[in-house]
Amino acid sequence: MSGRPSSEAGSAVIEFLLVSVLLVGLTAGVLQLALFLHVRNTLTDAAAEGARQGALVGESAASGARRARDLIEVAVGNALDVSVESQRGMWQGQATMTVVVTAPLPVFGFLGPSGGLRAVARTPVEVLAHS
Repeated sequence: MSGRPSSEAGSAVIEFLLVSVLLVGLTAGVLQLALFLHVRNTLTDAAAEGARQGALVGESAASGARRARDLIEVAVGNALDVSVESQRGMWQGQATMTVVVTAPLPVFGFLGPSGGLRAVARTPVEVLAHS
């Protein structure tokens, strides 16, 4: 017979299970937060790079959208249903290239409500200087 009273038999197993469930939940939450931040930063960077690409002399709005899609695919693969829109226009009196990237908010893995993340990037359009 061990030194423990019989009323506490098996309590170590239950305590281990309760602590394990809390630790696994906490770890999963931290990993999901890291995934969310990675996706958000990737979309923001891809929108900015796409806007820069599309604003170059001789480039089109479509090339900016293509650049943004390529960067997203390299960073997160095809796991996200991403929408990329690009257009040249005027913003505050300046000719600009705008790229808008929209993706689901990753709540459980890459799954989540659509349209939850939106990144908008604008950059001035390059103009050839006349001499």
